[in-house]
Amino acid sequence: MMKAIEVFSRVEHKYLIDDSTYHRICEQLKPYMYEDGFSRDGGFYTIWNIYYDTDTDELIRKSIEKPVYKEKLRLRSYGRAKPDSEVFLEIKKKFDGVVNKRRTRIKLYEAYEFIETYEQPQIKKYMNRQVLNELEFFMKFYQVKPKVFLAYDRAAMFCKDNPELRITFDKNIRTRRDNVRLDLNDEGELILDRDMWIMEIKVVNSYPLWLLDILNSNNLFKTSFSKYGTEYKRFLADKLADKEK
Repeated sequence: MMKAIEVFSRVEHKYLIDDSTYHRICEQLKPYMYEDGFSRDGGFYTIWNIYYDTDTDELIRKSIEKPVYKEKLRLRSYGRAKPDSEVFLEIKKKFDGVVNKRRTRIKLYEAYEFIETYEQPQIKKYMNRQVLNELEFFMKFYQVKPKVFLAYDRAAMFCKDNPELRITFDKNIRTRRDNVRLDLNDEGELILDRDMWIMEIKVVNSYPLWLLDILNSNNLFKTSFSKYGTEYKRFLADKLADKEK
């Protein structure tokens, strides 16, 4: 199981890049950053997610309107999970550009039951009690249900001098609305071309000058991109196309 911080706040900026830009930027970052242990030597690890929402998709509909405050609930594993695998159940909130994430470790079978019943599991040593309380309130308030499975392949890098600076590169973003589980497979429809990546810079304070230079030399500008939001827009477009047939 990958080690992960359970509660934190940071700023996250996204950039849409192609294969050639990805390889060039990775080379330019080498003097300043090192590869995540799970993605060394050009390797990747796969992140699996379930996104939860209301019957009327209230959370994602609000999110794509770009409000000052938005929130989402998801269950995450690193690769395919088994019923007794530890996974992460988390609330991700964003206010005025700052991301706050609250997550707890939980066994997959416990997470499924928690989300189905809205009743907390018996507290175990690997769980975060306060986050469980927040999750329970969130679930009951919104009456959430599993809506979308979303997986992608990730490479990640950490700054040598600043542990609070991290850059991730995600590709092969695939989704489905059936068999929304973390213990089956990661098949789904791509929401971006195969040669496209989402580069995300996660930082607490400002960018270092060397990073600004790399972005400027590649003519890169921040973009607004939500994996779940992009999937939802495509889902609506497909529904409209079906009605017009």
